[in-house]
Amino acid sequence: MFNVGDKIVYPMYGAGVIEEIEEKEIDGNKCLYYAVNMPVSNLKITVSVAKAETVGVRYIDEPHSVMTTIRETRPIEMSSNWNERYKENTARIKTGSLKKVTEVFKTLILKERERSLSSVEKKMLSNTKQIIVSELILSQGIEKSEAEKLLYDITLTKASA
Repeated sequence: MFNVGDKIVYPMYGAGVIEEIEEKEIDGNKCLYYAVNMPVSNLKITVSVAKAETVGVRYIDEPHSVMTTIRETRPIEMSSNWNERYKENTARIKTGSLKKVTEVFKTLILKERERSLSSVEKKMLSNTKQIIVSELILSQGIEKSEAEKLLYDITLTKASA
């Protein structure tokens, strides 16, 4: 079980901080929920304590581990069929794994360099960037603009090498 103040990652949304654990009654059942503040997207979400592990909620990685993952993750081969590619990438993002999200991000950045992305893939690129940036912010203790610059510096350096 997570505690108030814990920094966590919620797949598809990114990193946030648990502000409180609250009890809610839904359909006559009382359940505990984490109230999570997502600083990058300015969202406040609730996650069922009972289902948190099942949906992939995890602690953010250690600062060094986050940087290593972003630096060392390589782009991946993707299907040429956009529908299959979308499904595969969505499945990767839903794992909540920083490595999988970074793979999608880096691959889409390279695809964008070759040709313009579809609107769906542009949204996916934006979403993966937000997830990675949020974990950078909370793991490194830096501002959003610094995290974005750091992410692009690492990504562009590795992509050019």
